[in-house]
Amino acid sequence: MKNRASLPRHFLLLLLPCAVVFTFAAATSSPNLAYPNPTVPDDCSVSDVLVPARREVYDNGRIFDVSHRYVPDTPSWDSRDGLGEFLWLGASMKNGSQANVSMMKFSVHTGTHVDAPGHVFDHYYDADFDVDTLDLEVLNGPALLVDVPRDKNITAEVMKGLNVPKGVRRVLFRTLNTDRQLMLKKEFDTSYVGLTMDGAKWLVENTDIKLIGVDYLAVAVYEEAIPIHHVLLRGRIADMLQEIILVEGLKLDGVPAGLYSVHCLPLRLMGSDGSPARCILIK
Repeated sequence: MKNRASLPRHFLLLLLPCAVVFTFAAATSSPNLAYPNPTVPDDCSVSDVLVPARREVYDNGRIFDVSHRYVPDTPSWDSRDGLGEFLWLGASMKNGSQANVSMMKFSVHTGTHVDAPGHVFDHYYDADFDVDTLDLEVLNGPALLVDVPRDKNITAEVMKGLNVPKGVRRVLFRTLNTDRQLMLKKEFDTSYVGLTMDGAKWLVENTDIKLIGVDYLAVAVYEEAIPIHHVLLRGRIADMLQEIILVEGLKLDGVPAGLYSVHCLPLRLMGSDGSPARCILIK
């Protein structure tokens, strides 16, 4: 038998007693009620030992992942059935392939995602104002996470009451949507909280905000979703400096309100009016 020191690390793990391996897996995981880690059965077979750690918080509480995982029950716009089975193996090692190769298909406006102007303006779409044209400087930088009064939409009155300081360019709005855990419910809920028309106009006319983040699938209330998107996105061509980027479907539970550095990166999907995005907050 080879010297233990020369054995691969993963093989050494398999030599450990099951109780020790389970303790290691639990210590490196931070289970979340919304996304529980699998438990290790008592028989502790080799396949049960490999338990991946899934985390929401990194670096001793300094980094927060504020993007949702994509699962079949992820809500989808105007659907009762959620996202459904969106991921499958196009090639499988179990079926003789040399590697596993996953395929996926779903709306780019599902889960945590970013809107491009072409989402609601056809002439912007035809002119190729897609997610690849969004300003990464706007999508990355200092951001303020604020709590919206839980019994209200984001109206002009609420915007005034939040007292967002002049010069703040990125604001993430945590609302009743987070308390209700709407992003964890399969059926789309039209009663979600969002910006109203007067709230959107007040924001555009009275603040320096260039990035808006919200905790459900749309930044605007359901009844006026498209007209409010028009108010927020119409400045894209007229004045590039007036661009407002919308980040929707953020996971903001468990994150203290305050100032962070936000980093949000959509995929470079040429021609696409939106994109899934991985977003994090750093203290």
